[in-house]
Amino acid sequence: MKETSKILSELRNLMKNLPNGIGTISAYIVPSEDAHQSEYICEADERRSFISGFNGSKGAAVITQSEALLWTDGRYYQQARSQMDNNWTLMKEGLADTPTIGAWLAKNLKKGEQIGCDGNLLSSLAWSQMHVEVQRNENVLRSIDDNLIDRIWLDRPKRTSNPIITLTTEMTGATINEKIGKIRGEMTEKGADVLVVTALDEVAWLLNMRGSDIEYNPVFFAYVIVTLDTIYLFLDQAKLPSNATEHFEQNQVKIELLNYDGIRDKLTALAQPSSSRVWISSSSSYALTALIPLNNLIQEITPICKMKAVKTTIEAQGMIDCHIRDGVALCQYFAWLENALELGEYVDEISGATKLEEFRKKQDKFMGLSFATISGSGPNGSIIHYHPEESTKRQITKSEIYLCDSGAQYLDGTTDVTRTWHFGTPTAHQKECFTRVLKGQINMGTAVFPNKSKGNTLDTLARKYLWDVGLDYGHGTGHGVGHFLNVHEGPMAIHYRYFADDPGLQKNMFVSNEPGYYEDGEFGIRIEDIVQIVGAETKGNFKGIGALTFRTITMCPIQTKLIDRELMTATEKLHLNAYHKTVYDTLAPLMWNVGDTFTVAWLKKETEPI
Repeated sequence: MKETSKILSELRNLMKNLPNGIGTISAYIVPSEDAHQSEYICEADERRSFISGFNGSKGAAVITQSEALLWTDGRYYQQARSQMDNNWTLMKEGLADTPTIGAWLAKNLKKGEQIGCDGNLLSSLAWSQMHVEVQRNENVLRSIDDNLIDRIWLDRPKRTSNPIITLTTEMTGATINEKIGKIRGEMTEKGADVLVVTALDEVAWLLNMRGSDIEYNPVFFAYVIVTLDTIYLFLDQAKLPSNATEHFEQNQVKIELLNYDGIRDKLTALAQPSSSRVWISSSSSYALTALIPLNNLIQEITPICKMKAVKTTIEAQGMIDCHIRDGVALCQYFAWLENALELGEYVDEISGATKLEEFRKKQDKFMGLSFATISGSGPNGSIIHYHPEESTKRQITKSEIYLCDSGAQYLDGTTDVTRTWHFGTPTAHQKECFTRVLKGQINMGTAVFPNKSKGNTLDTLARKYLWDVGLDYGHGTGHGVGHFLNVHEGPMAIHYRYFADDPGLQKNMFVSNEPGYYEDGEFGIRIEDIVQIVGAETKGNFKGIGALTFRTITMCPIQTKLIDRELMTATEKLHLNAYHKTVYDTLAPLMWNVGDTFTVAWLKKETEPI
């Protein structure tokens, strides 16, 4: 737990007399994002973590002269409570009685008082929504480019600027020129002369390049502006690989290189002609969007975001292949872990996660983890996005449920899988909870639905059997997954919330299927597979719209010991048995090929039909 009294006092002193005619601000908002509105950020951008102590990936802090508040969602309630000191009030997003930040400010500030925020860190959409809310109390939302946290964060790390690597068309399935051609076609249809690309995964995907500026996310700090005849790339040019010129030539594209900080001047120049129409996503920063005259502005999801979500044939095959290799590593780890516990060896959450990474490193095309492994034993498993630390780690034992949510980056794809285990004797209650989660996961995974169905229409399929007995989980059921990119990828999601930018589920999108259940202070259960959206054969074919379903590509057994078989229908048992046969038939030969008879024997046991 971080002691924040001193830094809060320093921040409040700064808020009292700001330069450039701003004067006093009565509240300061600290978002969790960076200037690219990234979900996961580098250490230099962890401003909200610095001021509050809470280091989860989602949340925003608000500091007034008398209060400090932290808004975050249900994944992080427990974590935030444990990491923040008594200066802070936790505001639980998602609960009916929790106001939005804007609504709280409008109610608790005096009329006309100013609210400050770094406009580079808040999306244009979020800024607009908050502006409307605070205006009801005649409050003024001011963009402060000179970030106040940076002024008191004396030992702030330097921003990362690591080398970039290039991907061949054999890995991506499309050249940069082919992608640009489709993008310019959509720009012409939209009447856009300029497209601004700020999301780091969109930049990396467009350029067939990857980086490592943000841990676990193979992206690099850069912006791109596409016009109908030029491509501008803004970045630290020292990080470009030696084959950059050759890479662009092979992709049949010419790119004008500019410094990273030149984005504002170039965008201002391109946006000023009265005839110039500029397309920028509402998820891009308010600071950049504000440079574009309103009558020149097209504010919609970028074509890149949608194109990236639908994998090429080569990308799709890479996703399938890397999940098979990843499955071998997972089975090796869980087999090793069960044996270690049987032998009475000491394994804790950190040493277990480290061992899993060792198995993954042996797999072909491994590039690193896709997120910090969530390795939670007993009550730690009930913290939805728990990451073990020396001060919190628990021993993994045969008497508690163990939840392991992990993933890896490979040159040909990205993985994300959760399995829940009990290496001793689970209670009847634990088995019921696990089985209800599994039934929901099967119900989702076998669904047939019309082409381009919105993800929120499917979410309840996974919750039904928990809802039947008044249980639920505080996170979405599915997120998109990038191809050797961010493990959380939009614009689609399977979630109880409606997402305006969701284009609908389509063939060759890859999403997670991950219902769960969590009892605070007791245990956590989650079963997560990555599924590929594929065509389905139906009698009606939804009157020509087309039918879709899911194909599970994750290859790892689901522990049958935790199943209450009386709660399972015959159809559900047949489905699970068929999945386990596929897992065994796919992975066992690979293990035999390297002489890993130990893991084969474990895999055989775990995939026995029920």
